[in-house]
Parts: sequence; C-alpha cells; structure tokens
Amino acid sequence: MRTVAAEPAVAGGGGAALFAALAGAAGLGPIGAGVGSACLLGTVALLSRGLARTGRTRPSPADRITLVRAGLAAGVAALVVDSFLRPVSLAALVGLAAAALVLDAVDGRVARRRGVCSELGARFDMEVDAFLILALSCFAAPRFGGWVLAIGLARYGYAAGGRLLPWLREPVPVRHWNKVVAAVQGIVLTVAASGLLPTHLAGLALAGALALLAESFGWQVGWLARRHAATRLRPAHG
Repeated sequence: MRTVAAEPAVAGGGGAALFAALAGAAGLGPIGAGVGSACLLGTVALLSRGLARTGRTRPSPADRITLVRAGLAAGVAALVVDSFLRPVSLAALVGLAAAALVLDAVDGRVARRRGVCSELGARFDMEVDAFLILALSCFAAPRFGGWVLAIGLARYGYAAGGRLLPWLREPVPVRHWNKVVAAVQGIVLTVAASGLLPTHLAGLALAGALALLAESFGWQVGWLARRHAATRLRPAHG
C-alpha cells in the first residue's frame, strides 16, 4: 500500500510546481492556486480510494497519464477562478486545456496496448473529462451567456438523475458517436476560450456542441428507459 500512499505526495509536488510556474508566467493568484491544488489533491484521494477498493496497489500507466490530465485540468480551473478576479493569460489557459485534450487520446491507447483497461480507469478518464469541460464552461459563460454552463453541468445532472432513478446507472452499449461528441465539447470550449473566433461564430459552435450533447444523453436515456420498461414488463419465472 506504500505505492498508493505515495501518489498524493507525487501529484501534490507536481501540482505545486505547475501552480508555481503559472504564478510566475501567467500571474496566477493565491486563490486560484488554492482552488486548483484542492481539486488536484481531491482527485488523487478519490483515485487512491478507488484503487484500494479494487485491491490494486498502484495506478496503471494509463491511469498515470489520466492523472497528468487531471493536473492540467486543475491548472485550467485555477486560471478560471482567477479570471473572475483579474485578467488571466489566455495562452496559458488554452495551452493547458489543449494539452489535456491531446493526452485524452493517449491514455486510452496505452490502456488497450498494455492490456490494462479497467472500469476504474474508464471512470477516472470520464470524470477528468467532465471536470475540464465544467471548468471551461465556467470560463465561457460570462462571454456567451449562462446557457453555456449546461455543457459543463450535463454530466453531473445525469449523475444526479441516476441517484433518483437507479436504472440510469446501468451500462449502455458502446457507441463510438458518444465518444466523438464528448471530444467535441472540450475542443469547441477551448476554441471559444481562445478568442480566435468572432463571438457570434464561437457562440454558434457552442450551441451546436450543446445540441450534440443533448442528442448523446438523450439516446442514452432513451435506450435505458426502453430497457427498463421491457424488464418491468417481463414475466417473472419460477
């Protein structure tokens, strides 16, 4: 268990180095750095807890890549929090988000090539994606309107719905389109945050991304609802 216990220290050290670099190069303030550090350490604690529950003593190579992405997402969140208090470096924010998106295509490949795919790794990857999208949505909302927050809150709203309707927590068939839609959210939000597109074009892109997200979650809810209805109507045996 010493390896698991060491992960928070390693991640904490890496996070401290990242936030120190952001403070020097991007003017990150103490409030943003504190929020980012809390997010990163909380993520590491949850990962360590998940590893302990599954009886594993250390994260896989793919998990470590996802952990790096979690650190980058925490850096984005730190800059977003600071953006509500002072101007922040768009180059730093967009750079961190873009790096996290690129690594999102790496951890899955590493897991498949090394044969270390796991339910925990998939869940960890999904939660890091959701957190990054939420942070970027919060950054975009003041410029484009509060409706943009629906992109970042969709995953968490769905999870809340699963607590009320347990059948929403059931697995669904693998649908490649859903993965494409998830990737589109981060890309569109990062481009919108960069300011490279005119406001009206970026707004249209965000609206399109939200429409795709609604379709993706709608398909998932519909499939599960039909399955749940069929299960309830199925006659009991014995």
